[in-house]
Amino acid sequence: MSKNDQIQQMQSGAGFIAALDQSGGSTPKALGLYGVDESAYSSDAEMFDLIHAMRARIAKAPAFKKEQVIGAILFEMTMDREIEGQPTATYLWEERGVVPFLKIDKGLEAEADGVQLMKPIDGLDATLERGTRAGIFGTKMRSVINKASQSGIAAVVGQQFKVGEQVLSHGQVPIIEPEVTISIADKAEAENILLSELTKSLDAMSDDKQVMLKLTLPEQTNLYQPLVDHPRVMRVVALSGGYSREEANTRLSNNTGIIASFSRALTEGLSAGQSDDAFNTTIAATIDSIATASNAG
Repeated sequence: MSKNDQIQQMQSGAGFIAALDQSGGSTPKALGLYGVDESAYSSDAEMFDLIHAMRARIAKAPAFKKEQVIGAILFEMTMDREIEGQPTATYLWEERGVVPFLKIDKGLEAEADGVQLMKPIDGLDATLERGTRAGIFGTKMRSVINKASQSGIAAVVGQQFKVGEQVLSHGQVPIIEPEVTISIADKAEAENILLSELTKSLDAMSDDKQVMLKLTLPEQTNLYQPLVDHPRVMRVVALSGGYSREEANTRLSNNTGIIASFSRALTEGLSAGQSDDAFNTTIAATIDSIATASNAG
């Protein structure tokens, strides 16, 4: 299957994108929710072995395939490892039909002007070249919006699209993720500003390029419909952002044309101590619920 098959799957495939990209900072929490206490490992190397084992177990589950999971976002260390003796990205695409993406951001700056910009991404060109060799289709990078700040949100979007251009120059598709924190009082106002800034940046892109957008589920249903319909947008996906899976699925199913890209909501209910049968049954039900909500719109 070719790059064109992957493009077609991302543009119109039914299902969702799995986010398997917990970074070093969020790995202990992810492992804790998975039932692996910090006492189970004594070094970062052991911690990353355990999180890779969790991700591999998810990827090998019978339900984790293109009929419902159309893509997966990987942490860089996951890309560099193997599943069943194959490089992770190769395994996902060749064995599961799942399009592989790579998380490229290096975390967030301290909050300023109501937002958290991305830290500098050192060596990005080299990382993107490695990604291309590994069979990576696209990338993901996250910023955070904590306030309806016009200048702050403009800065977030500007930085995202600047990095996005660099990704596009390597023939990969960037997932631009300006996350709006779900607990802020002026969330709806922040989302209106974000819509305006994203539209301006998309309108300025050349006609032969497309990006993807990963957005917090909005307060106003179908607020982001103009982005779903924008010719420069390959797909709009939603993050769960701290909502429970039930709440995230409900919000998602009401927003036409948006599909899920859930992380914590995907692994909710999974445990290292489960038998393979119990694990596979749990993740199959989860995948089914998220895919159903993704397809509902």
